[in-house]
Amino acid sequence: MSYDIGMSTLRLQPTSRLAHTDYVSNYDLVRAVTGRDPLSDGGAMRAFADAWDVDLNWCVHDGPIDWSAAGRNTDMGHAEFLEHGIDKRDSVHCPFVDPEDVWTFDAVSEYGLPEFDDLVALYENWYQTSQGANPNQIVTGGYYKTIVSGAIQAFGWEMLLVAAADPKRFTKVLDGFFERTLYHMRAWAKTSAEVIIQHDDMVWTQGAFMHPSFYREVIFPRYARLWEPLREAGKIVLFCSDGTFTEFVDDIVAAGANGLIFEPTTDLDYVCQRHGQTTAIVGSKLDCRTLTFGGREQIKAEIDATLELAFDCPGFMFAVGNHIPSNVPLDNARFYMDYLRERWAR
Repeated sequence: MSYDIGMSTLRLQPTSRLAHTDYVSNYDLVRAVTGRDPLSDGGAMRAFADAWDVDLNWCVHDGPIDWSAAGRNTDMGHAEFLEHGIDKRDSVHCPFVDPEDVWTFDAVSEYGLPEFDDLVALYENWYQTSQGANPNQIVTGGYYKTIVSGAIQAFGWEMLLVAAADPKRFTKVLDGFFERTLYHMRAWAKTSAEVIIQHDDMVWTQGAFMHPSFYREVIFPRYARLWEPLREAGKIVLFCSDGTFTEFVDDIVAAGANGLIFEPTTDLDYVCQRHGQTTAIVGSKLDCRTLTFGGREQIKAEIDATLELAFDCPGFMFAVGNHIPSNVPLDNARFYMDYLRERWAR
């Protein structure tokens, strides 16, 4: 683990090895690596990050307002992801009856905004405490419920898609989420956090679920405005989205992202070819589905294919695509990390 390797990588500076991060919710793996139980030991995940050579902790903070308590919010339930299904939730509720309910929705007035100086102080205190507790990793600041993800959180998928059928009215709705996000980005810009993650799940695995022109005319110009205060404050901006956004990679970089965090369905070859010399790249061709269902030769092949690209990119940070959930076999997870360590020296 190395904070310095992580920061040098994000700054496109030389390092002794490839930088590395993983998001791990496989508690058996944490127990096996550290001998500590993350469900009862508050320091277990910190110990795991050190033992797993993690250089960056993926972190965001959306501020003090609980949307579910402040206003209308859709509960889409939750599928089983963590061990023993402790995160499974069957409750499903949507307070929006028809698209008119969505088109008249204003996220700022619905959920409110905290006092700005208080928000800056909250973020600064959280960052200083978190970074101080994790000195060997970069602790990122950031925001999760950005424009599209905010709309998903509020409306759920069904009402969102119905409302998006009217692009003009839907744009006005998204502006409420944009204004809330911009307020928080201005607050993050006032903190000492060096790296900010802008998370927005704006596509599906199949790609865009709205017309590409809508993204280019509505979504990406607003990203650029979100990142202006961050860039002016000298922050490194990492854009993160699930799904496949190969067709939008150039647009996101042009909007001002310093780095991209993405799943293996987004074309790593294209990203490296187009932006490998100028942009931080956090990902790999190693899919968590390969770790879950594949064997060692498949794991090796996906790591090798990644490294063929990675060593030519100064800002490359290796991460398992989709990261490491609870159903990944321990032998496969450990083999992946052992094999990567054998080969990651620059």
